[in-house]
Amino acid sequence: MIQDEIPIPVQTLQWKCIESKKEGKRLHYGRFAVSPFRKGQASTVGVAMRRALLGEVEGTSITYAKFKNVVHEYSTLVGIKESIHDILINLKEIVLQSDSYETQKASISILGPRDVTAGDILLPTSVKIIDASQHIATITTAIPLDVELRIERDCGYRTLNLKESQSGEFFIDALFTPIRNANYSIHSFESNNKVREILFLEVWTNGSLTPGAALSEASRDLIDLFIIFLNMEKEESIKEIENNELNIKNFPSTSISVDIDRMAKEVAFKQIFIDQLELPARAYNCLKKMQVHTVSDLLKYTQYDLKKVKNFGNKSVEQVVEALQERFAIQLPKDQFNIS
Repeated sequence: MIQDEIPIPVQTLQWKCIESKKEGKRLHYGRFAVSPFRKGQASTVGVAMRRALLGEVEGTSITYAKFKNVVHEYSTLVGIKESIHDILINLKEIVLQSDSYETQKASISILGPRDVTAGDILLPTSVKIIDASQHIATITTAIPLDVELRIERDCGYRTLNLKESQSGEFFIDALFTPIRNANYSIHSFESNNKVREILFLEVWTNGSLTPGAALSEASRDLIDLFIIFLNMEKEESIKEIENNELNIKNFPSTSISVDIDRMAKEVAFKQIFIDQLELPARAYNCLKKMQVHTVSDLLKYTQYDLKKVKNFGNKSVEQVVEALQERFAIQLPKDQFNIS
């Protein structure tokens, strides 16, 4: 469903879903517009929302499987077409939905011959299969397939620990995130002689939640991360009083503060992609060919270094310097002798 009109309010921020579609049981898509932002704000929100969507939104996955009469991951069972390794991969891809934060138990107990799908998994009431047709294994003869499973809810990606796996028991690499992909783009416009921005967010999910619900959860996660800073000024005042009472002297707070500030900037710049500099195509493409993807990557070069790159002329260097200064108040050193 596509809606053509995008609201451009004068004062308060507003959002609208401008496109929503289901491309399959395991692929939902949504496109949203939020406006009006002041210049630079849309980039700040876009970066934060994309990272929260990909890293903070929770999902459900099978994390453990136990087979009978199996020695190792690459074993095969007579009468079953797939190897244990293939079955584990298929189990990893099963899309689930659960509201429980407790580890859940599930199982498969099937007598062949037949195809085994996600719909054959015996689940607790708190867990739901999104696509019952997802393939797990093919039993070619009249033999049973019995598998014990564990299901967990978490965020991100968890790699297995091979040392924990025992004969017949396997811990599965779990891809918890229900977000298939997330992108954003920014459109500038002029309102009352001021530059304003519209933020477009695109979200693809695995069907266990809608793109709109994913945005809501990502927003709550961001609020939870930042809410601690609301009381920072009050806490700093309390700490200052406590420090005066303790009469702390010769404590190198200034140098530590500078180091923390520098480290915080370094971490932040690793998360900011050069797309946010909105460079002309020539400069942008040259940086990409140099494997410069983030502001942190870019700051490893000087103006002199960039001028030596093929097709990266003086004008492109000036554009990079101007963009860094305008958006992040960073002065790119002219040469290695000017690096602080």
